[in-house]
Amino acid sequence: METETLAIAQHVDFSMWALFARATLTVKLVMLLLIAASFWSWSIIIQKIITYRSARSEATKFDRSFWSGEPLDEFYEQIGPDPSGRAHRVFAAGMTEWRRSHREDGQMIAGAQARIDRSMDVAIAKEAEGLQAGLPVLATVGSTAPFVGLFGTVWGIMHAFIGIAESQNTNLAVVAPGIAEALLATGLGLLAAIPAVIFYNKLSTDADRLVGNYEAFADEFSTILSRQLDA
Repeated sequence: METETLAIAQHVDFSMWALFARATLTVKLVMLLLIAASFWSWSIIIQKIITYRSARSEATKFDRSFWSGEPLDEFYEQIGPDPSGRAHRVFAAGMTEWRRSHREDGQMIAGAQARIDRSMDVAIAKEAEGLQAGLPVLATVGSTAPFVGLFGTVWGIMHAFIGIAESQNTNLAVVAPGIAEALLATGLGLLAAIPAVIFYNKLSTDADRLVGNYEAFADEFSTILSRQLDA
């Protein structure tokens, strides 16, 4: 009997593609959904890594230019009111409001400091929204993919037991393929969820750090303008 079982098991294909092909339609749909979620997660991860690296490089260049001692008006004229850099846009928002707050006689319109701060806060909020776009997808995949995979596993095991009951054969060579197909769904769920959770935590920290740097710059820039207003 054991020789017969071993012979049967040797003829069963346990490759990933074979397990997928033998699965029921429901389990196949679950697997395809998890594979799509995994690819979507990795596309966001790669995009965010590139975006954050570019943002850090741009912020470093901006700090070097801003603190070089060049007059702020000249620096603003160089980058314009709608620059491409994120840190540049925060500076441009404050500087644009600073210029708009001057009257024709050279005096400042009342409440200029509050308007400048609000302008930079709005600019920072827009940059934060752009930096954090896509991260909720990673959080969703990380939290739901294991349960979706578990659903596929439960469905597959249920179908396997139904097949065993119909064939009235509890031979391991008969049971094992159905169980393996079902467990593949859980494996794919974990494969999608683990990178999503890890990179969600990392990328969220990176985004918060970048936004914190923009806020710190806005406070320093606001202080500089406040001294000029008082003068």
